[in-house]
Amino acid sequence: MNPFTILHILGMLLIVIAGMLLFPLGCAVYYGGDDVRAFLITSQIALFSGFPLWWKFRKHRQFFLKDGFLIVILGWILISSVSALPFMIHGSIPSFTDSFFEVMSGYTTTGASILKDIESLPQGLLFWRSMTHFIGGMGIIILTLLVVPLLGIGNHQLYKVESDPGQENIQLFSRLRQKIIWLWVIYIALNLALTLLMMAGGMSLFDALCHAFGTIATGGYSTKNASMAAYNSAYLDWVVSIFMLLGGTNFIIHYTLLTRNWDYLKSDTEIRYYIGVVVILCLIIAIALWQDRTYPSWWDALRYGSFQVISILTTTGFATANYDFWPDPARMIILVSIFIGACSGSTTSGIRIIQFVIIVKHIRNRIKKLLQPMIIHKIRVNGTTLDDATLNNVLAFFIINLFYVLWGGALLTFLSDMDWWSSWTAVMATFWNIGPGFGRVGPAENFSHISMAGKWFLSFSMMLGRLDIFTVMILFYPSFWKK
Repeated sequence: MNPFTILHILGMLLIVIAGMLLFPLGCAVYYGGDDVRAFLITSQIALFSGFPLWWKFRKHRQFFLKDGFLIVILGWILISSVSALPFMIHGSIPSFTDSFFEVMSGYTTTGASILKDIESLPQGLLFWRSMTHFIGGMGIIILTLLVVPLLGIGNHQLYKVESDPGQENIQLFSRLRQKIIWLWVIYIALNLALTLLMMAGGMSLFDALCHAFGTIATGGYSTKNASMAAYNSAYLDWVVSIFMLLGGTNFIIHYTLLTRNWDYLKSDTEIRYYIGVVVILCLIIAIALWQDRTYPSWWDALRYGSFQVISILTTTGFATANYDFWPDPARMIILVSIFIGACSGSTTSGIRIIQFVIIVKHIRNRIKKLLQPMIIHKIRVNGTTLDDATLNNVLAFFIINLFYVLWGGALLTFLSDMDWWSSWTAVMATFWNIGPGFGRVGPAENFSHISMAGKWFLSFSMMLGRLDIFTVMILFYPSFWKK
């Protein structure tokens, strides 16, 4: 382990965030808000803290995988702490606990909020709040790898730890930097395209940018208290639904579409199941809402039901309706959508579609094994047979996710004065980076009423879910700290 190398790269991260703060600062100056001072002070703190670390330890370049784990985890905590300062200095969120929760929710693209009146914030802070989605959607560390050249092999080690499952083994690119640049080009292009489409639907440039950040990053922060429901526009609902689906798609799929690599696209198992699951759930919830007469027409039921299913399944968290008041069959579909995530290699978190596909195929093979004990059944994904190590990793990840949600919900009932249902869904909503849950953390509620201890636990849960739980758990093993 190389502490000086770790400090060097953490200094780089602070410098990058100091540069990112210039964008909300420019927004605050343009709108003449009273948050200019908050951004000036915070950017100076980030720069004058980061530059000495980067310069002092610039000659330390020895780098190992263990250092990558520490840098990613410490980097998320450090950057979230610094990024929370504008809200505290301005006074809109005076508590460090609340500010840290809000920013961690932004960077992890969770979208859970403690704000009761979002529209009372000045434009600079609103822009910074949404921009944390934009930065966190593709990853803070990956952004740094693009902006600042790092340490040779260290680049790959950092990317391996920071990236989503499904991104780290793609062989379509000859070099890591080429891969990161392409991912960011696609990411930015999707944000720009959605911004223009939302402006065509009547949104201002400011609101369109903020909502685009929350959509492509599948985060869910809105500039309105009522989220997307404030616009009451079928056009905007369908446009955002389509781009939430795109945000939940493996970004390598976007690349293959641009390069017309049809063979790769045809062989991808996950995208077929992703589209199929979304279509089926949208149709079922629309039927449930239509039969219950929750909405007067079939098209309204399809519009509102589909939007909410896609929003929850892609872990975005936008809302156009309070689904807590929907009939039980429709609410059950929302609950199912919470458990089913989107694609690996996307901006989403939680249990991905491909992991469910592997588990279902494994169960099917076990049943076949009972009928035909002598035959060996293999699991094939993307035309490739999975080895036992991959299958065991998927099963372990699935089990530990359910274990964490179960016991995390129980713990939250002790940490905060909440009923078990609200506590359970609050852990699911934060750990799987979804945003809204049910009950006291439903789409029409927020997380402000949760105790200080509960907010710290949920903040930790958001980071744990965003980085995938094994990345953080490894730090608790004594062998990690041994040479």
